[in-house]
Amino acid sequence: MVLSGLALALALALALPSMALDNGLARTPPMGWMSWERFRCNVDCQTDPRNCISEKLFFEMADRLAEDGWRELGYEYVNIDDCWSAKQRDAAGQLVPDPKRFPSGIKALADYVHARGLKLGIYGDLGIFTCGGYPGTMLEQVRQDAQTFAAWGVDMLKLDGCYSSAEEQAKGYPEMARALNATGRPIVYSCSWPAYQGGLPPKVNYTILAEFCNLWRNYDDIQDSWDSVLSIVDWFFTNQDVLQPAAGPGHWNDPDMLIIGNFGLSYEQSRSQMALWTVMAAPLLMSTDLRTISPSAKEILQNRLMIQINQDPLGIQGRRIVKEKSHIEVFLRPLSRAASALVFFSRRTDMPFRYTTSLAKLHFPEDAVYEVQDVFVRKIIGALKTADNFSVVINPSGVVMWHLCPIALPVQPRHVGHRAPGEGFRPALL
Repeated sequence: MVLSGLALALALALALPSMALDNGLARTPPMGWMSWERFRCNVDCQTDPRNCISEKLFFEMADRLAEDGWRELGYEYVNIDDCWSAKQRDAAGQLVPDPKRFPSGIKALADYVHARGLKLGIYGDLGIFTCGGYPGTMLEQVRQDAQTFAAWGVDMLKLDGCYSSAEEQAKGYPEMARALNATGRPIVYSCSWPAYQGGLPPKVNYTILAEFCNLWRNYDDIQDSWDSVLSIVDWFFTNQDVLQPAAGPGHWNDPDMLIIGNFGLSYEQSRSQMALWTVMAAPLLMSTDLRTISPSAKEILQNRLMIQINQDPLGIQGRRIVKEKSHIEVFLRPLSRAASALVFFSRRTDMPFRYTTSLAKLHFPEDAVYEVQDVFVRKIIGALKTADNFSVVINPSGVVMWHLCPIALPVQPRHVGHRAPGEGFRPALL
């Protein structure tokens, strides 16, 4: 009998309960920098030495994270993506870095990164080849590759899924979790498993996935365009009833990299991606050139209150709670200490839109009062009662984002009122 990928994974989970990752890592969404979206598989170091996938690129990005204020805000991972390795394994069957582009070796790069108070991530692929055509990790090589990464001092592994079957993935992704545990080195494990199975049940079982992986790619690769950002937002929030419960401390949905600072997003769209990724409790993995990033993009990515919200210890992924005919959408993320984050997002393309509502309409507790802070302006707007109407002006493709902190909460238990699109995600009275 041939088991489906899901059935096989379930059988393995029941037979080998000790193989769960259980590494205590990624209690908040990982933050850092990743090479792929901005630098792709550029291996032409002869004609483009500044932008090719080489140790020089990662040395320089580590310097920027350490020296330009990123590390102190939590951006700690320097993540190598595809195309780092030689085209062949060595005589012992081990993965080796390309000798011309990484002459110092990955261990030396990890040491350099660690000396700057940062962590190193690397890329592998559960299959014959990586997506870029470099040596992949076959099932019989999983343990060896895990040991290699640990010996190099790697702190995060992204394991892709090109050139493998559903059955191989069902065996290999859990096996890598077990192999990483066995190394004794703390390595955050990022799986692309659900993205290769359509991202949704019945092919994807998020309960099982959370036992094996710290974060996972659910959907398509992000591209440097607003259309790509919108397609990801649409998929994630259309399927929020499935995806939202799967996220939490130690296991996160990953809508892919932040492309702020590149070429495809306007200023308003850049603010929108940052706000929406934050409300999704998404990993904040930038893929841009930190050596040349503009002040405006840097300001968005280094917004302290935004990062505080993203890194909230409760780890609750937000939801879309309103979708208006006027093309305004409202997203809510419950935070610790009974606080909340609200994002008002405009899909309009004509002009700024004045949107009027109240916290009561958004199903906040009755008779409560909140201090409201504008996340981007970083100014206290004032106190707001649940029943008070208010208006926000939202630019086309833009957002207004609020942080709400309770000043006064009702004495009665949590308000239970009309069941709404955001049911279960009213601000928790903690």
